[in-house]
Amino acid sequence: QVQPVESGGGLGAPGGSLRLSCAASGLTFSRYTMRWYRQAPGKERELVAGIGIVSGSTNYADSVKGRFTISSDNAKNTVYLQMNSLKPEDTAVYYCNARRISSYMEYWGQGTQVTVSS
Repeated sequence: QVQPVESGGGLGAPGGSLRLSCAASGLTFSRYTMRWYRQAPGKERELVAGIGIVSGSTNYADSVKGRFTISSDNAKNTVYLQMNSLKPEDTAVYYCNARRISSYMEYWGQGTQVTVSS
């Protein structure tokens, strides 16, 4: 019944930027670790970035380090993924994931398509 809602996907140019948003209303935000995943056609779903809401700690896939930044606005229960220096290989469906710290219960967004092409 709880579903994060992603927005901000679309067409980006190589070297350009996009910012994805994940609205997680209905969750007690501090009880979850928030993560972004992506899945490209023919590839496994991969973790892109994660953030601990209370600690503020972040982690990134090697492929996006230095280019992507995950952040949160705790008052709005919203997580962002700032995507800079886009590459064609960033093309994928991006999913927002909320994992409850105490139980590992997970909630998934519907996904938003990101296409990087000139």
